[in-house]
Amino acid sequence: MSFRDLRNFIEMMRALGYPRHISMENFRTPNFGLVSEVLLWLVKRYEPQTDIPSDVETEQDRVFFIKAVAQFMATKAHIKLNTKKLYQADGYAVKELLKITSVLYNAMKTKGMEGSTVGEEDISKFKFDLSSKIADLKAARQLASEITSKGAFLYDLLGKEVELRELRTEAIARPLEINETEKVMRIAVKEILSQVQKTKDLLNNVASDEANLEAKIEKRKLELERNRKRLQTLQSVRPAFMDEYEKVEEELQKQYDIYLEKFRNLAYLEQQLEDHHRMEQERFEEAENTLRLMQNKLKEEEKRLLKSGSNDDSEIDIQEDDESDSELEERQLSKPRTAMEVLMQGRPSKHVVGTMQGGDSDDDPVQVLRSAMLSLCWARRHSEWIPQTEATLPHGSVLRRRGKLRGQ
Repeated sequence: MSFRDLRNFIEMMRALGYPRHISMENFRTPNFGLVSEVLLWLVKRYEPQTDIPSDVETEQDRVFFIKAVAQFMATKAHIKLNTKKLYQADGYAVKELLKITSVLYNAMKTKGMEGSTVGEEDISKFKFDLSSKIADLKAARQLASEITSKGAFLYDLLGKEVELRELRTEAIARPLEINETEKVMRIAVKEILSQVQKTKDLLNNVASDEANLEAKIEKRKLELERNRKRLQTLQSVRPAFMDEYEKVEEELQKQYDIYLEKFRNLAYLEQQLEDHHRMEQERFEEAENTLRLMQNKLKEEEKRLLKSGSNDDSEIDIQEDDESDSELEERQLSKPRTAMEVLMQGRPSKHVVGTMQGGDSDDDPVQVLRSAMLSLCWARRHSEWIPQTEATLPHGSVLRRRGKLRGQ
């Protein structure tokens, strides 16, 4: 794009009466909106009756607009435009726009309008009405195309004139025979009569087809009317099973209501049962934790008693050799309840302090200590049995077993 082309384009657009002001800075960067507006205005100026879509929002609409303008100018004005340069909408598009504006500007100048010497104020007031001459232009183009085709056809005929001249001379020199002429005329008349007969037959067939179609239409109308009456009759008559159907439907509704109520109750009871099981499980876990704490306390107390017992043995003689293991076990089994009570209460028993002289107590302190240790082992063994059998017994059985153990 040169500065001269841009200046000429702006001056020509002003001379043609473009309402918007165009500056030289408008085409420094791509400006498709201005290019599309100028193209549409030039096309309307060339032929006001043309119909070209002006929507250029999307890329597809822009491509279609450029193609439509290029096709219109190629067919109507015989101006070839470069669509790629027009789509760029920059300085290269000005050269393509200049092709259209130059045609319109030259046409305006042929009418005696002085566009190049008129000032800017006079150019803005000037208006050239090209729409009034569009019809004459179309007629002139049509006549030019007809003249060209007729001239080519005439040239072909003149090329055959040498052969046709001899045939024409022979036909003129030959005498006219009435019989042959009459024969040819009769043949032509027969052909025409046969064509007329064929046309009449077709008309008769059309009439018969029309009558058949009307008869079919009337028959269909009668069938439609009968079906409508039958439908009305069926709608007015109540079916015999309708009463039973309504009763069954009411009973079904009642049963469904009962089912909903029972389902809600069952869901509520299941929820309550789950809550109860969860509470029992929490209680059981709490009891296990308490039992574990008591076991730890008993272990500490046992250790403390063992330490205190070892100190006492250094001062006294323990008569454990005189008693057998069977007697100790009988004594231990004779007091399991006392040891379990101590275990469940979570506190150790009173300290037993003995001497060599004896006293009011009938039991030996060491024997009491051993009995407590054996009771502790028995309780520990039975406490370990509970979680092992919990997975195999039902929920109620586990609870009954726990109750028995706690009662013992």
